[in-house]
Amino acid sequence: MTSFQDFGLAHVIVRALREENYITPTPIQAQTIPLALAGRDVVGIAQTGTGKTAAFALPILHRLLENRTKVQPKSCRVLVLSPTRELSGQILDSFNAYGRHMRLSSALAIGGVPMGRQVRSLMGGVEVLVATPGRLLDLVQSNGLRLGQVEYLVLDEADRMLDMGFINDIRKIVAKLPARRQTLFFSATMPKDIAELAEAMLRDPARVAVTPPASTAERIIQRIIQVDHAGKATFLAQLLKAEPIDRALVFTRTKHGADKVVKGLAKAGIAANAIHGNKSQNHRERVLNAFRSGQIRTLVATDIAARGIDVDGISHVVNFDLPNVPETYVHRIGRTARAGAEGTAISLVAGAEELAYLRDIERLIRIALPREDRRTPGQRDAAPAKQHRPGRPAPRPHASRAHDGAPTAKGPRRRHRGGDKMGIAQINSPESHRPAHGSNTEGIQGVAFLHRETRPNHRPNRNPQRT
Repeated sequence: MTSFQDFGLAHVIVRALREENYITPTPIQAQTIPLALAGRDVVGIAQTGTGKTAAFALPILHRLLENRTKVQPKSCRVLVLSPTRELSGQILDSFNAYGRHMRLSSALAIGGVPMGRQVRSLMGGVEVLVATPGRLLDLVQSNGLRLGQVEYLVLDEADRMLDMGFINDIRKIVAKLPARRQTLFFSATMPKDIAELAEAMLRDPARVAVTPPASTAERIIQRIIQVDHAGKATFLAQLLKAEPIDRALVFTRTKHGADKVVKGLAKAGIAANAIHGNKSQNHRERVLNAFRSGQIRTLVATDIAARGIDVDGISHVVNFDLPNVPETYVHRIGRTARAGAEGTAISLVAGAEELAYLRDIERLIRIALPREDRRTPGQRDAAPAKQHRPGRPAPRPHASRAHDGAPTAKGPRRRHRGGDKMGIAQINSPESHRPAHGSNTEGIQGVAFLHRETRPNHRPNRNPQRT
């Protein structure tokens, strides 16, 4: 298909596409739209920025027009699930743009805003509802929404919903839907759990893949820069000043880390803003609009918040923290090189832990990424210290045997060994501790009393797990 008119879409939809300057379908659109128009369930594997939204929205709108029926109160005919507020809002905007000439009724159900307005918008029923899984379940449980009239179900960014822990919510939602429906399922990657979910949800689906699973866009220049932990923030500021940047999206692993990076950049004279789950919806929308318009050139974000960022002209993606889930790397760098443009993805790697993450990423994308070593010479050959693993008690330092330190003013120091259940009490007696001059005290300077109970022949657990 070389034109949207070749699909046989309704005239009012083609007119809206012309107004949006849509001329040639992207590969995912060319493959998906005919299948969806024929009523087939579809599993689509495509990266962000490939035109997935139009691939499912256009055939659904056409089929709604073919069979325009009255929607029941508190119901919807089309249900679209997405992982984040921002992505949900953008999907709804696309539906409204493509359906501007068909008097489409639609609503948005997302968290972070009061639920009352959303309940009121659903009272009379809508044709299209775009929602995040958590808020959708809230509406169903409060009797603000009924799912018995859903004819079309779309899951967008299914792998990200898995990462965010929404899979159980999705299963609950699907269990409430009519068995007779059309389901369109899209994901940038296809891990085992997502493949199993798709198998359970879809009926004889057609499979569409415009890129191999977990591949990265060819137009993205990927760079790995090894830096010192302590110098990461300083190096980031130097990098943003040196690179020819139109818009830069910087990723951190945590919300606190995002705020910390913004403060560090401000000290270096670089204006930046952060979006993450702790920011209000109004703040996030305000910052995103400023980023789109170019008022802000550097945006710092966590993975969850950035999933819905659909901004053209992002020239650079910087991984300040390398992700510990390899598929997340693919999603992150997919924010650049959109709509046929080129882009650059730079990852700052520090320490053995992030090097291990890098090896996992290279194994997934089947590419050995070029590396630049910007560490200080003294740090390059130093063996990395063992890192304490979360969830386990920190190792205790070894106790010295005889000369731990001088006794206190009150006399010899008594020490009990924690976790030792053999009833041992020891008194330290350094040689330097002598009786006062003229004293008649002689003989033993330190006494150790031992009492051993009869026990089965096994070693006691000296490191009990903490609950």
